[in-house]
Amino acid sequence: MSTPIEQIKDKLDIVEFIRSYIPVHPAGKNFKALCPFHKEKTPSFMISPDRQTWHCFGACSEGGDIFKFLMKHDNLEFYEALKVLSEKAGIELKKISPTDQKQFGILYDINKSAKSFFRKELKQSKEAIKYLVDRGLKKETINKFEIGFAPNKYEALYLYLINLKYSASDIERSGFIFKNDRGNYTDRFRGRIMFPINNNFGKTVGFSGRILTEAQINADATQINADSPRESAFAPAKYINSPETPIFNKSKIIYGFDKSKNHIREQNNALLVEGQMDFLMCYQDGVKNVIAISGTALTPEQLKTLQRLTDQLIINFDNDEAGLKAAERSIDLAGAVDLNVKILILKDYKDPAEAVIKQQGLMIKLIKEAKPAMEFYFDRYKLTNDQRLTTNNLTEFKKNLRIVLGKIKKLASSIEKHHWLKELSLKTEIEEKTLAEEMTQMRTNTDYSRTNTEDNQYKSAISPHESVLSRIDLIAQRLITLAAEKKKFQQEIKKYFEYLPKDYQIVYETIINKTPITEERLSKLINLISTRLGLESQNEEIDKEFKELLTQLKSESIKEKKKIVAKLIKEAEASGDEKKLKQVLKEFDETLKKENN
Repeated sequence: MSTPIEQIKDKLDIVEFIRSYIPVHPAGKNFKALCPFHKEKTPSFMISPDRQTWHCFGACSEGGDIFKFLMKHDNLEFYEALKVLSEKAGIELKKISPTDQKQFGILYDINKSAKSFFRKELKQSKEAIKYLVDRGLKKETINKFEIGFAPNKYEALYLYLINLKYSASDIERSGFIFKNDRGNYTDRFRGRIMFPINNNFGKTVGFSGRILTEAQINADATQINADSPRESAFAPAKYINSPETPIFNKSKIIYGFDKSKNHIREQNNALLVEGQMDFLMCYQDGVKNVIAISGTALTPEQLKTLQRLTDQLIINFDNDEAGLKAAERSIDLAGAVDLNVKILILKDYKDPAEAVIKQQGLMIKLIKEAKPAMEFYFDRYKLTNDQRLTTNNLTEFKKNLRIVLGKIKKLASSIEKHHWLKELSLKTEIEEKTLAEEMTQMRTNTDYSRTNTEDNQYKSAISPHESVLSRIDLIAQRLITLAAEKKKFQQEIKKYFEYLPKDYQIVYETIINKTPITEERLSKLINLISTRLGLESQNEEIDKEFKELLTQLKSESIKEKKKIVAKLIKEAEASGDEKKLKQVLKEFDETLKKENN
C-alpha cells in the first residue's frame, strides 16, 4: 500500500506544479527555467518529468522533489507542505502515519490548547487586562489576535495539558515546559502577557510572552529566556519566545503576516515594525499592511515570503540608537534582495505604539511621507558638502562617505546603484566617477581573512585561479598533518583516500613514504604541512577531530563532484548530445544519492 506522500507524487505532475509558480520551457526530454531561488540571467533550473525531480545547476545548487520545491518556495515546514499538496491532489490525510502525526500534528494541537488556556487566564486577571487597556488595546483587538495571559505559577499550563491527555514528552517538545534542576517539569511562561505567533496559514505555532511586572516573579525562581536554558529571576527577560520546534522556525515566521498578507498585496507595500504592541496598535489604528519581526533580526527567509506579495518595504523601528542600527541591518538586507526600501522616522515618539496613542491616524500620514532608505543614510551620516569643507571633520566625513558607499555597493539593482551614486555626487559635490572608483576599490573583510604568509604563498601554488583556499584544501591539509603525526590515522585515511584531491593524494604519499618530489608547486605545499607537524600532538580532542574531518572531506568531495557533473550536464544540453546528457544525468543521480546518504 503506497503512502500519502507517494500517492501525491503519482497524482501531481512536477512540471505543471512548478509551472504554476514560474515560467518553464522545454529542453529536450526535460524542462528548464530561471531559478527562483537565486538571481540569474541564463536558465540553469532543470526539471525532469521522468524522475519527478528538479535541480538548479547554477549558483545555489538546490534540488529535490515537489515537496522540497513547495517548502523552499513558500517557506513551509514539511507537514504544512503535505497538507497543501494533499488538497491539490485530492488525497485525504486520514491515513497519515502515526509517526508523522506524532511529529507535527500533535504540536499544532498542543499550541491550540495552550492558547485556549492563556485566553481563559486573561479573563481572570484584572491586572493583565488593565495592562493591555492602559497600553491602548481595545477589546476587539485583544480578541482578534487571541492575546492571553500565563499565570505566575510553576505548573499551571503543564497540569492543564496533562489533564487533556497530552504526554509530558510532547508538551516538552512543544517548548511549553522544561525540566528544572530537581528534574521536575516547570512552565516556561509565567506571569506574562501571551501573544500567539501564527504561521502563514493562520495556525498557532508558538508564543511570545511579555513580562507583566517584575515584582510578580519570585526572587528564588529560575526564569527561562528564548534560547538558553535559564536566566536569573532577578533579571528576567522582558520578552521570551517559544524555542524552535518542528512547526516553529523563527527565521521564517513574520508576526501578523497571516492577518496582513491580503492588505499588503492590495496596497503593494508593507510596514515593518519591531514588536507585537507596535504591530497591534498600528493595525488597530487602520494600518492593516503592517508586520513585525517580533524581537528577532530580520532574515532572508522572511523577506522572501514578503517578496511574493510586494517589492515595497517601509521600515519603522524604535526612535533610539539601537532601533536605528536595527533599521540599518534590515535596510541593507532588504536592498540586497532588490526590495525598494523606505524609512519612516518618528521624531516626537519613541515607537509606533506611543505615536498611535498620542495621535490617532498619524501613522497613515507618516507612511506617505516615508523617505527612501538612501536619503535616510545621507542624513544619518551627514553627507553634505558643508561637512566635507570643514577641515576638522574631513576624516569623519571620509569615513561616513565610505560607509554609505558600502551600502550602495550592496544593492542588488545596478540601476539603483547608478541612481544613488548620482544623488550622492549632487549631495557631496564629488564627481560621480570619483565615487564609483572609490566604491569599486572598497573590499569586504573576507578579502583579508587569511594573513598567514606561508598560506598566502600556497594560494598560487595549489590553486592559481582562486583568491583563497577552498574548504576541501583546508580539510585535506589538516588530515594529512594529523596522519603524518599519528600512525593510527594512516589506516583510516586510506578508506577515504579517493575523496582527497589528486594533488593531496600525491602529497600524502610523499610525506608518509618520505619520497622525493621535484615539482615546485607541490613542494611548497609539502613544506607548509611539514611546518605544522608536532604543534598539537598532545591534544586530547585529536581523535574526535580526525573522524569529523574525514566525514567533512567526503561531503566536500561530493559537492565538488556535483559541480563538475552539473557543468557536464550544461555542456551536453548545449550541444544537444542526448546520449551524453543521459549518461551525466545518471551520474548526477548517483552523486545525489551519495550526498543524501
